[in-house]
Amino acid sequence: MRKMLTILFAAMAMVAFASVAFAADGAAAAITATSWGAALGMAIAAAGCGIGQGLGLKAACEGTARNPEAGGKLTVTLILGLAFIESLAIYALVVNLILIFANPWVGGVTLQ
Repeated sequence: MRKMLTILFAAMAMVAFASVAFAADGAAAAITATSWGAALGMAIAAAGCGIGQGLGLKAACEGTARNPEAGGKLTVTLILGLAFIESLAIYALVVNLILIFANPWVGGVTLQ
């Protein structure tokens, strides 16, 4: 499984950067590659944060079901954990927005 993921990511990287390498105009290709990278990065971040929040909620519900007296402490811990996980998604969003609108390779996206 790990070998297949490595091959898949290597193939995706080659496809993403091949257009930049062979393009006559590097700015348009860089914008395209940056957009694909930002979309892929945000998708991975959202999926990871969703899985993490689901696992945290599952564990908190199981803990509350086993020990109802500890429900208040578990709720506070759960809310803190969910906030920390959500902050990771927000960081990924900010990095992706910086890549799209303040691209250091192109100088930013210009609307026509």
